[in-house]
Amino acid sequence: MKTVGEQMPNLWPRPRVSIGVPVFNGEEYLVAALDSLLAQTYADFEIVISDNASTDGTREICEDFVKRDRRVRYYRQPRNVGAARNFNSAFDLACGEYFKWHAHDDVCASTFLERCIAALDAVPEAVLCFTRTRFIDANGLHVRNYDHPLNLETKIRTERFLQSVLSGHIVVEIFGVMRADVLRRTPLIASYIGSDRVLLAELGLHGSFLEVPEYLFFHREHPKRSVHAYRDLRARIAWFDTSKSGRYALPTWRLIKEHMVSLTRVRMPMAERARIALGILRRGNWCRRKLADELLAAVFP
Repeated sequence: MKTVGEQMPNLWPRPRVSIGVPVFNGEEYLVAALDSLLAQTYADFEIVISDNASTDGTREICEDFVKRDRRVRYYRQPRNVGAARNFNSAFDLACGEYFKWHAHDDVCASTFLERCIAALDAVPEAVLCFTRTRFIDANGLHVRNYDHPLNLETKIRTERFLQSVLSGHIVVEIFGVMRADVLRRTPLIASYIGSDRVLLAELGLHGSFLEVPEYLFFHREHPKRSVHAYRDLRARIAWFDTSKSGRYALPTWRLIKEHMVSLTRVRMPMAERARIALGILRRGNWCRRKLADELLAAVFP
């Protein structure tokens, strides 16, 4: 990828936290997102922007921020490689002990990093820390508070994993602060629908999660969000991975398979692995209608 501005020489000693900002045509909200990150009270961080070959004013905005603050690095994909690869590029280019993905249209309160880093420093066995979430609209106005329906802070990893798998909750926890060394043991964001859910569940196998009981993360709801802009299944597949444009997939079947595969990447007693596998199959039992519909759609498009 091409780079803009001075890069790694400015980052020694390495920052404690890396914030990866994947973006594609994000000019409408990107300034607010970056401003909220640069306003953090915890200052030992870098921002790594991975631009997925945007065709709007995103590049100019990023170049301006590079000039304004030496902690900002900007990389541009030579072509649209899909959201999954662009998300992962932001992590691959990071060098901090902790890592956070940040969507180009979300914002954080100024104390977000401070609270999350303090919590993780106090609990070495924890792998991820998130805060409570407030939904905002296109204009940044409060819509509603989102109360996480899961007890992801439980110390029992079987429960953490199965809650992530069996619940249909919104996966905003993936925008929390994570230990980078643990994240490197995973496949990151894979190129299929729902891979963020699989990643979150797998992280739960490595260690506990922490929640800061304050509304410090603001998740923006607007018509251009990918979940709204790419409702058609084939379009959503292509959004994840442009090389799969036009293909059909079996997203629920794939999720069950990938959850099963993730169990093989983490060392655990066989009895525990069996309990979790049975829980995943229970998810499949709950989704029988959806599984059948996907097969029918694949056979009779």
